[in-house]
Amino acid sequence: MENKNINAGNWTSRTNKTVHHLAIWTGGWVLTMALATFGPQFLWVDNQFLTITAIVLNLAIGLGMILANIRHLKVLDEMMQKIQLEAMGLALGLGVVGGLSYSLLDVTNIISSDAEISYLVILIALTYITAVFINHKRYQ
Repeated sequence: MENKNINAGNWTSRTNKTVHHLAIWTGGWVLTMALATFGPQFLWVDNQFLTITAIVLNLAIGLGMILANIRHLKVLDEMMQKIQLEAMGLALGLGVVGGLSYSLLDVTNIISSDAEISYLVILIALTYITAVFINHKRYQ
């Protein structure tokens, strides 16, 4: 019985560690996204080198975030992995299908405004969060 508690504590410790690392990478990615977006407008004007550097930094931090997410998924138990992967699959599928349909609406001038990537990101995020919540309730 005591070994199970030690293993459970170890698992919790590893999960908390990967969540912490994922949060740091995600926060870094958001900050570098803001830097790459607003830097050219407010911090440096018309400096293409700094803009490219900020974008490359954002890309590198984004790759680190992806790897942190993979490491986090690997330490989750099977049920949490299933919940996360189903939510990610749904968000990816809806993002691709919905995003391409949205783009087609723009390209064919069915909608008067330009298709904005931010709307697609919001759709993906809301789909993912909703799917995690629903799956968590469903598998309890």
